[in-house]
Amino acid sequence: MASRFATLIPPKLASPASLGSHPNAARMTNVVSFYSRLPKGPAPKVTSANPITRYRQRYFEGGSAAPVVHILFWVAVMGYTFHYNMHLKHHKNNAH
Repeated sequence: MASRFATLIPPKLASPASLGSHPNAARMTNVVSFYSRLPKGPAPKVTSANPITRYRQRYFEGGSAAPVVHILFWVAVMGYTFHYNMHLKHHKNNAH
């Protein structure tokens, strides 16, 4: 089992002395070349096609107060819609 993980040794653990004429020197060279080709620095931000995830990234992670305004707007719109359908449309052409 240990031999399966031997190729995953990071290059910082490989000493320059072990890269010489050791029989595993070619394998260690492959490991070092693999790790040297890996991207360096922070990983790029992942963008999603999901609208809810994009909304969360745009407003919640940005520290904006816009979600509160959006909720108030939608509560007002939905409240008026329910009120119109339950009460106001019955009095549209007739006075009380």
